[in-house]
Amino acid sequence: MDFLKKFWPFSFRAKDVSNLIISLLIYIVIDIVCGVVIGLLAKLPLIGWLFALVGSLVGLYAFVGIVVTVLVFLKVLK
Repeated sequence: MDFLKKFWPFSFRAKDVSNLIISLLIYIVIDIVCGVVIGLLAKLPLIGWLFALVGSLVGLYAFVGIVVTVLVFLKVLK
């Protein structure tokens, strides 16, 4: 559990609906902004594959953060 709290700190603030919405918006904004920036950098000829990999990892981080947030809100995780 400490691993989850360490890497997804915003997820464990979702105790009520307003904190749930704020946490979800944080992860959505992270995903959108990083996706746009990394999407532009992924078009570089020699190192574009590296940025594509980083973009995939950021998308996975945001997805896991959203799932953990919902599970904390539903009191499946504490």
